[in-house]
Amino acid sequence: MACAPDIAAGTASCGVAININIAPIESPNTPASMIPGLHPSDLESLYALPVQAAGERIALVDAYDDPSAEADMSVYRAAYGLPACTSASGCFTRVNQSGTQGAYPSANSAWSEEISLDLDMVSAICPNCPILLVEANSPSIEDLGAAADTAAASGARVVSNSYYSAEWNGETSEDAHYDHAGVLMTASSGDQNYPSYPAASPDVIAVGGTSLQNGVEVPWTYSGHGCSAYEPRVRWQDGLTGCTTRSAVDVAAVADPQTGVSIYDSLAGGWLVAGGTSVGAPIVAAAYALADNGKQAPYTYAHAASLHRIDGAAYGTYTGLGSPDGLAAF
Repeated sequence: MACAPDIAAGTASCGVAININIAPIESPNTPASMIPGLHPSDLESLYALPVQAAGERIALVDAYDDPSAEADMSVYRAAYGLPACTSASGCFTRVNQSGTQGAYPSANSAWSEEISLDLDMVSAICPNCPILLVEANSPSIEDLGAAADTAAASGARVVSNSYYSAEWNGETSEDAHYDHAGVLMTASSGDQNYPSYPAASPDVIAVGGTSLQNGVEVPWTYSGHGCSAYEPRVRWQDGLTGCTTRSAVDVAAVADPQTGVSIYDSLAGGWLVAGGTSVGAPIVAAAYALADNGKQAPYTYAHAASLHRIDGAAYGTYTGLGSPDGLAAF
């Protein structure tokens, strides 16, 4: 589901970077051995992450409401033997764009799938991390930006943004939504094979996509990537070749729906296999939360050797510096 800027208004409406591969399996009680797609244990092994560590709070920014978000996440976590994360225990919190519980926006099926994907990927990578879901009123860049501000103000030091728009003249006026001292933000690079926003923002970790071939990651053809048309080069990319402006990918994670991840979304019909660069933004956000050290993009660039190099280029490509290989780069 792509989205495009409203040039006349100088704004953009963002869509989800998620692709569904199979027809849903309806039963929420399906045994894990019968659920297709990559499981939490597969992701743990692929990225060598200490998923049982205690991590910090993660905020997820999405549009519209998913009234079944907590219940669907509980199905996913139970299927894979992950600890419960509920509102009753204080582990899970759902708020609207203004940071209030209640008065949620209208529901939307496509964004419900996105919300389920975000919650399930954070659950898979950091099952002990508290989770805050912030639901924007709409997929306009203004509302999503306001929700990102709310997420940053909540006290969460890691925020995931799994949405994208084509770049547009004037996008730099939105950069402030993603620039909060002490808060690391990830953003999906998009699924349209061109630079996107907010991945091009100078203040996010932009996450591109990979595909698995015999268990080895290779670039995913549709991953958003390239050199921003409007954002200047960020200082931590100085000295690298490939772009004279901001490169729209910093790191990467699995995205190909043909080698996608399992998620559960009752509104979509049950168990699904999902792909898209929406997978990577919460995975990488959870890796930073596991590291629990408040590091930012310059740290990751300085420790690029600790990432799994994929396509042989420093940046400006589908996969940026590479995919997670433990926590040393985070």
